[in-house]
Amino acid sequence: MRLQHVSVAIPPDGAERARAFYGGLLGLDERDVLPTLDPAHFIWFRAGGDCELHLMLTEEQPPEQPHFCLAVEDGLDELRARLEAGGVETRDGTALAGRPRFTCRDPFGNLIELTRLEGT
Repeated sequence: MRLQHVSVAIPPDGAERARAFYGGLLGLDERDVLPTLDPAHFIWFRAGGDCELHLMLTEEQPPEQPHFCLAVEDGLDELRARLEAGGVETRDGTALAGRPRFTCRDPFGNLIELTRLEGT
């Protein structure tokens, strides 16, 4: 497994500042948000290879329990079955083109997204 993306909250009026900082100062390349998500609420950047930084424009303060995503090359269904057999509750998220995924929480309550990338 490896890290696939990190998501952070920013204020709804922060898009210009975010692009100036992450794109301008840090030099990250902005990428399109996947079609099932509203691009008015998200800004995505490439962060090396297929690793991404997802900025969520929201009225909420940055989440107290942000999540991280781990990507597997294959065996996502088997991984989910293994977690569920171990007593871990899993949930489906919003369907994303080319990204089968589900979430669960670790024993400490941290949210983890698990995915398999399919040609993004």
